Amino acid sequence: MTTLSTSLPGGTWTLGDVTITRFGYGAMQLAGPGVMGPPVDPDAALAVLRAAVDLGITHIDTSNAYGPRITNQLIRDALHPYPESLHVVTKVGAIRDEQGGWPPARDPDSLRRSIHENLETLGVEALDLVNLRLGNAQGPQPGSLAEPFETLVELQHQGLIRHLGVSNATADQITEARAIAPIVCVQNMYNLAYRGDDALIDELAAARIAYVPFFPLGGFSPLQSSALSSVAARLNATPMSVALAWLLHRSPNILLIPGTSSVAHLRENVLGAGLELSAEDLTELDTIGR
Repeated sequence: MTTLSTSLPGGTWTLGDVTITRFGYGAMQLAGPGVMGPPVDPDAALAVLRAAVDLGITHIDTSNAYGPRITNQLIRDALHPYPESLHVVTKVGAIRDEQGGWPPARDPDSLRRSIHENLETLGVEALDLVNLRLGNAQGPQPGSLAEPFETLVELQHQGLIRHLGVSNATADQITEARAIAPIVCVQNMYNLAYRGDDALIDELAAARIAYVPFFPLGGFSPLQSSALSSVAARLNATPMSVALAWLLHRSPNILLIPGTSSVAHLRENVLGAGLELSAEDLTELDTIGR
C-alpha cells in the first residue's frame, strides 16, 4: 500500500543562511503560451501562487525573462508583502526576443539592468538568490563565466543580491564560479532519464550546495519509460509522482521546482512527491537513464 507523507515531502534544506522547503514551486508556466505574455487566466495564476504558500512552500523559482516581466509581476501581485519565510529565486543571463527566443544577455550592462528590473518587478530591495544562466537552449556550453559572474559578485557586494548560483552550467564552470565566490545552488537539467550530472550532484552534496533540477518531469516531452510505468502501477500512482519522489530520494541536496498553472495539479505534485519508494522500486527506477 502506498504511504503518503502528511507534510511537504523532502523536509528542508539550508540555502546559505536560510532554511527552505526542498519541495518548491517553479513559476515559469504562469506566463502565457510559449512563456510569453500574460496568462490566459490571471486569477488562476494568482491562486496557484497563494496556494503554494498556503501549502507551506517557501521556495519559488522565477525569472524576469518569463513573460517577460509577467511572472515576477504575478508573484508580486499575489504575495507582496512577502512572508518572512518565503524566498524567491530568480535567474539572469538571458532575455526574450520578439520571436520568443532566449538570446544571451551576459555582458555587465545587461546583467546590471536585469538585476534592477528583477528588484523592481518583485518589489524588493535585495534578491534572495540569483542564478547566472549560462549556455543556450541546447544545454551547457564550455567557456569562462568569469566576467558575468564577477559582475554579479560586484552587485552582491553592493547589497542587491544575497546569494549566488549558476544554471545550465558545465562542471568546469561550477568549479570556476566557486573559485571566484561562494555559490549555494546549481540549477541544471536532470531527471530520471537524463542523468548526466550524477557525479556532480554527489560532489555538490558533500559541499552542502543545493542542486535544483529543471525539467524534473522531462520538460516539454513528459518522461516515458516502461520501468517508470511499472513502478507507478505497482504503487497505484502516476508516473510523474514517482519521478518527483525519486528525485527527493536521489540526494538530500536536490530541491524540486515543478511548475504548473493549476491549483489541483500543484496539490497533486505535492502529494505525489511524498510517495514512499521501496528498495525494489529504487532499484528498478535506477535502470532508467543508465
